[in-house]
Amino acid sequence: MEIAPLRELKRELSTYPQADLIKICLRLAKHKKEVKELLHYLCFEAQDQNAYIALVKEEVDEVMADMPLHSLYQAKKKVRKGLRILNKYIRFSGEKQTEAELRIYFCQQILDSNLDLLRSTVLFNLFSRQVSAAKKAIDKLHPDLQFDFEEDFEGLVSAVDLNL
Repeated sequence: MEIAPLRELKRELSTYPQADLIKICLRLAKHKKEVKELLHYLCFEAQDQNAYIALVKEEVDEVMADMPLHSLYQAKKKVRKGLRILNKYIRFSGEKQTEAELRIYFCQQILDSNLDLLRSTVLFNLFSRQVSAAKKAIDKLHPDLQFDFEEDFEGLVSAVDLNL
C-alpha cells in the first residue's frame, strides 16, 4: 500500500465534515500514546507557552531528582530519560523560544546535579550536544530574544569549559 503525501491528505481532509474529522482524530489518539499527548497539547496547552514550559520543567525536575552520583551508569540512564522527555515536549511545541529555554534549563539541571561530567565521556558529550542545540535554537530567535537568552547560555559554557 502506497501512502499519500501530506499535501494530498490535507486536500482530502478538507472535504470531510467536522464530525468526521473529530472521529478521525479520536481514532488516531486511540492507537498511539504520543499522538494522544500531541492532541492534548494542541487542544489544551498550546495557547499558554509559559504554563507549558513550567509543566515541562516540573516533569524534568521529577526525573532528574535523586540523581545517583555514585553510579555513572545510573546517572546516564536518568539523564537520557530526562532528555527523551524534553525532546518529546520540544517537538510538540515546535517553537524555537520554548526549545531554547527548555534546553538551557535541562543543561542547568545537569550542572546542578553535581555530576562529574569530565569523568564520563558520554555525559560530557551529551551535555555539549545539548548546549550546541540550545545555541542553534537561540541563533534562530529574534535579536531581542537572543540577548535575553545569551547570558544564561554563557553561564553554561563557562561552567564547563566548552569550545563552542
